[in-house]
Amino acid sequence: MLAATAISQSATDPLSGLVLRDVPDPAPRPGWSRVRVVASSLNMHDLWTLKGVGHPADRLPIVLGCDAAGYDEDGNEVIVHPVIGDPDAGRGDETLDPDRALLSERHDGAFAEFLTVPTRNLVPKPDWLSFDEAACLPVAWTTAYRMLFTQARITAGDRVLVQGAGGGVASAAIRLAVAAGAVVYATSRSAGKRAEAVSWGARAAVAPGERLPERVDVVIETVGEATWAHSLKALRPGGTVVIAGATSGANPPADLGRIFYLQQRVLGSTGATRSEMVAMLRLMEATGVRPVIDRTLPLTDIHKGFQLMIDGALTGKLVIHPPGPARPESRQK
Repeated sequence: MLAATAISQSATDPLSGLVLRDVPDPAPRPGWSRVRVVASSLNMHDLWTLKGVGHPADRLPIVLGCDAAGYDEDGNEVIVHPVIGDPDAGRGDETLDPDRALLSERHDGAFAEFLTVPTRNLVPKPDWLSFDEAACLPVAWTTAYRMLFTQARITAGDRVLVQGAGGGVASAAIRLAVAAGAVVYATSRSAGKRAEAVSWGARAAVAPGERLPERVDVVIETVGEATWAHSLKALRPGGTVVIAGATSGANPPADLGRIFYLQQRVLGSTGATRSEMVAMLRLMEATGVRPVIDRTLPLTDIHKGFQLMIDGALTGKLVIHPPGPARPESRQK
């Protein structure tokens, strides 16, 4: 089968290590299932792997891709929950299993015609969700859901700042928070992305560092160093910053004086559980909220897709279609 495989890593030329090549079809082990991939989507995690960040070189080569939706061996439409771990080892939460792995970290990923995962990682795809929409959810949308509802515990009327509108997690956080009745503010360097954030329901979108109309209860932070000071200054006393990424750098000045004096909380968040994915699907069905898809590309154009991500040219998710049988008609709502 055709697959997009990471064969080497480079901080300065990450795409040099990405190759399209034929690999053997995967065979499921006991307790695992094989999925025919209909759609996948790009994540920053894929790019970090190619840059050598958080992925040891001795785990190469490996098929990239954390997100997938498709058909299981019985022809059922499924979404692949990407966190491969043992809930018991994480006290009921597989994201806290010390031995957990995201799909494509230790097991071949979704940029291929087929993949295998533990059968418990398969979630039935609702018929109101297209395959393209479903492929946007496993990493970015569930990460945003956990940040908002499990970690920050937002409720209707809360003021929420989302840093870096346009990215996959940020665009999901804006739409999910708006759907839950929060008042949302967003930042972006791009005027076009700020306009998009407002079209998704944000009350206002401003340039990074710009003063907000009011202080917020929660900040959704995935940018890191470039926005950290603004995140703390925008937060009310007793408010919460939830951080699930640091694309601009991981070591900003902590400003501990502000944090302890104003009793602000800083919470880390990684991925989501299978049960959180199911709960998110219920929220999406109830509210009608859907992912933002920037564009779709065939697997053979995946280098172009990654370059768009590197250039910051995407607003929302980029969906990848592997080769295979004719794709089902998309059910968009």
